[in-house]
Amino acid sequence: MSNNKYTEIDNLQFDTVVEPKNKLFDLDVKELWKYRDLIFLFVKRNFISQYKQTVLGPAWAVIQPLLTTVVFTIIFGNVAGLAPGGVNSFVYYLCGTIFWQYFASCLTMVSNTFTGNSHIFGKVYFPRMVLPVSTVITNLISLGIQFFFFIVAWVIFMFVPGYSMSPGWQILLLPLMLVELALLALGCGIVISALTTKYRDLAMLVSFGVQLWMYATPVAYAADMFSGSKIEFIYWLNPTCPVIETIRYAFLGSSAAQFRPVMWGISWITTFVILCIGILLFSKVEKTFMDTV
Repeated sequence: MSNNKYTEIDNLQFDTVVEPKNKLFDLDVKELWKYRDLIFLFVKRNFISQYKQTVLGPAWAVIQPLLTTVVFTIIFGNVAGLAPGGVNSFVYYLCGTIFWQYFASCLTMVSNTFTGNSHIFGKVYFPRMVLPVSTVITNLISLGIQFFFFIVAWVIFMFVPGYSMSPGWQILLLPLMLVELALLALGCGIVISALTTKYRDLAMLVSFGVQLWMYATPVAYAADMFSGSKIEFIYWLNPTCPVIETIRYAFLGSSAAQFRPVMWGISWITTFVILCIGILLFSKVEKTFMDTV
């Protein structure tokens, strides 16, 4: 009789199996997919809270890059003369700004995953990677609004005499470039979020570090200013540099930017290395972070 009971228990099928996480590289993609409804709930929450109690609401998604673009156009384009000739300066800076802001926003928000959501983690279980992923998707909504504004400006100035903006086939690579920016921001962000559970000082340096990174990326100036210099190769090793340059090349042509497939391939390798390191640290820290946060 007792043997029959054990046999019945062995034949039972469970919807949820709780087991210890002992793997070094512990990322269960299937489990993330099961929690896709929760991801989109967080996406909705993040987007609403981002513009809650603001007068202009989602219009800020356009106003912020617009103001930044105007400043870059006046100071770096007209005064300093860093914008390339033959291309409208406003469109040139707008193209780099919206994609950089997507990367910077993802990195900054993901880096706050553990410290900013500890009250949720302590109450209920769900894959912790849900929050960083939802942050990356949330910022895609804002990028979509900004990208529509950019396309309108791009089409208008394309027919203005005196400017030569010739789009190339690299436009087809835009989804890949967006994926790379998202993965790079995700990797860098979860590395920082894992480290800030013990070293809160890093949280204070994130905004400053992102600003420095922007000036090491051809957002406010053209990358060809380093052509022929000793640091040119080192400069292009910055993983965001080939991405921003390729996007500009795709929409504005060779007069505005450069397309270097080899350097773009190296940036993909760098992105995957950073992402793997981030997942390793994230998997390790999520087991014990409630004791330190």
